[in-house]
Amino acid sequence: MSPEAVCTRAVAVVPAATPVAAEHTRGQAAVSVPREGIVTTLRALRDDPELRLDVLVDVTAVDFLGRSPRFEVVYMLRSHPHGHRLRVKAGVPAEDPSIGSVVSLWPAANWIEREVWDLFGIRFVGHPDLRRILMYESFEGHPLRKDYPLQHRQPLVPERDPIERPWYPGTRGT
Repeated sequence: MSPEAVCTRAVAVVPAATPVAAEHTRGQAAVSVPREGIVTTLRALRDDPELRLDVLVDVTAVDFLGRSPRFEVVYMLRSHPHGHRLRVKAGVPAEDPSIGSVVSLWPAANWIEREVWDLFGIRFVGHPDLRRILMYESFEGHPLRKDYPLQHRQPLVPERDPIERPWYPGTRGT
């Protein structure tokens, strides 16, 4: 299926979707959807027999500082049986940086959503374990935001002896 056909079918399945025309020039299919109901939207794209976008390749975010909505959460989807791809973009405002979690659709989204939360500060509503994954727990801020202060001093973490206090399940925080 060509990128144009994938976009046409995606709009037919999800009427709220809007094709991103500039993406077709690079041979990539992309649609923009409202953040409300993102789980329902992605479920419809996954379950449609013609699209069968059954693989969540990645989830990331983009910070457009000064634009409204400020953030854009981007889902990269692929159809394993058909071989086509689709990028789904959803705008997220700075005043309420949150969007629905898709862990119920793709369990692999668990760690990817935690990464986006950690680096951009976008909350995934309904996520089973939304906590930092790359930065340490007392890290202040979200380092991939464009307004993150580069000279910001982070709290020091006390040195830990890995023999006396190993860091594996059952011993965390002791």
